[in-house]
Amino acid sequence: MGRFKGTKGIIILVILVCLVLGYYFHLSNGNRKDQSGDLADVEILTMSQKALNRNLESNYPPSPREVVKYFSEITQCFYNEEHTEEELRALGLKALEIYDDDLVANQTVDEYLYLLEGDIEEYREKNRTVASFEPSSSIDVEKFTEDGYDWARLYCIYNIKEGTLTYQTTVCFILRMDENSHYKIYGWRKVDEED
Repeated sequence: MGRFKGTKGIIILVILVCLVLGYYFHLSNGNRKDQSGDLADVEILTMSQKALNRNLESNYPPSPREVVKYFSEITQCFYNEEHTEEELRALGLKALEIYDDDLVANQTVDEYLYLLEGDIEEYREKNRTVASFEPSSSIDVEKFTEDGYDWARLYCIYNIKEGTLTYQTTVCFILRMDENSHYKIYGWRKVDEED
């Protein structure tokens, strides 16, 4: 085939290029529609559903930092999402799975859930949410042995949003290793700047 010559040749060349590009865009858009159709069938999980789907029997957080991180994710679920009573109960029970037995023994499950609901309601009334959190880095986790138990101490900074204002609060966590070598939350307290 010879070279395209003159105006007639240039017009034919432009038409061929347009046809090739048009076919390419048609295929590209067709694939996007197929992909988005597939994505529409995939259910996007909320933070609460992700937290509830975690099987702590087989997938327990491997370090004190990861336990506090998981606790903080559940905390965000409590305060940032709407829940039915059943969902809130399930989340509360999931949180209890990472608490030390001595902490759990301080109150009944019903008392814990009642106090939790009251705390969540207070956050809602004050228009508060947990915007973000940052647990201590792994190298800043203090591990020690006392009374025959292995313990860990670490801090987590929470950014709390209240209306249009955002402020930070720091919480110190104490975790104790159980008989399965899992660190469980023994307790926590807010840290004053003087501490």
